[in-house]
Amino acid sequence: MIPYGRQDITKDDIRSVVDVLESDFLTQGPVVPKFEKKICEITQVSHSIAVNSCTSGLHIACLALGLGRGDILWTSSITFVASANCALYCGAKVDFIDVDPDTALISIDNLKIKLLEAKRIGCLPKIVIPVHFAGQSCDMKEIHALGQEYGFKIIEDAAHAIGAKYYQMPVGSCQYSDITVFSFHPVKIVTTGEGGACLTNDNNLANLMARLRSHGITRNPEEMKNSKMDSWYYEQINLGLNYRMNDIQAALGLSQLNRLEDYINKRAEIALWYDRIFQDMSVNPLLKKNNRNSSNHLYIVRVEGSVALRDELFSHLKKENIGVNIHYIPVYRHPYFNSKVRLEGAEKYYNSAITLPIFPNIGRKNLENIVQEIANFYENN
Repeated sequence: MIPYGRQDITKDDIRSVVDVLESDFLTQGPVVPKFEKKICEITQVSHSIAVNSCTSGLHIACLALGLGRGDILWTSSITFVASANCALYCGAKVDFIDVDPDTALISIDNLKIKLLEAKRIGCLPKIVIPVHFAGQSCDMKEIHALGQEYGFKIIEDAAHAIGAKYYQMPVGSCQYSDITVFSFHPVKIVTTGEGGACLTNDNNLANLMARLRSHGITRNPEEMKNSKMDSWYYEQINLGLNYRMNDIQAALGLSQLNRLEDYINKRAEIALWYDRIFQDMSVNPLLKKNNRNSSNHLYIVRVEGSVALRDELFSHLKKENIGVNIHYIPVYRHPYFNSKVRLEGAEKYYNSAITLPIFPNIGRKNLENIVQEIANFYENN
């Protein structure tokens, strides 16, 4: 089976992890701060707070921005459920923004319409989470301007997008947001096994998120009520959680970050190769917008015709040991949400999308096999 995504683990990665295992610290040692510093250097952001998953990062980002009962968070209708669940963890409500079916990114037009109506009825969102889908950034300048106009905070869900750029600036620089959150799951651009990071340029938010990931505890005398105690002393000043990343994970991530540019370049080459092949076939890659450099975390095509045809192609490729997937089911369709919402762009996208395999070491032979099987399917249908 050719998976849709796969980690790349090298001898350097293994050596880095073994070095930690042979050291004095496995959990809260010196490697996590080094990993955080490296992320700051790559993204040109002031603060990086490493956590044990992107989901944890989204949760503490919402907590840090004061999301709670009576508040509303808006996010993309086409995303993994964590982008919505982070609101529910805080006791807030969630609502969904439609997407442009050609990009699967938040529809700015739909967002504007929703904001006008929400203002009219007095239920504006406290936070909006745009999702940088498949590695391509949303239009953050537009979203930031709307945030200034309507008073909402912005968390960038950049789970797919480390290494991507928006107007030549790294995604994660937080030029147009309060917080950005990355994922380091094995199918992402770089991996820590499981893990994530919250990025911000706001000192207060950074300090608060650092406490929230670690039980709400501080050892910083400037944050304590009893600041003149001995060095062993600490205080819990927030209700936090245990969302810390450990040094074993950070060592793997730090080693992987050394190859980030190489990974991005290889993914770009594969995506461009796919694009050229599909110019003469009945599948359409997601559109790339101007002034954006995607990390190409996912490679998604939309199948012309009916949902039945998409499903048949999906089944054909699976039978040929090609690990296609569908990213994602509209969040509002999941039974937990018990929603009757149906958004036009999200439904159009969902009924036509297939995720094809893309990862740096996929190999030309596998790529040729994938497109040949797509061609075979259309020859027989």
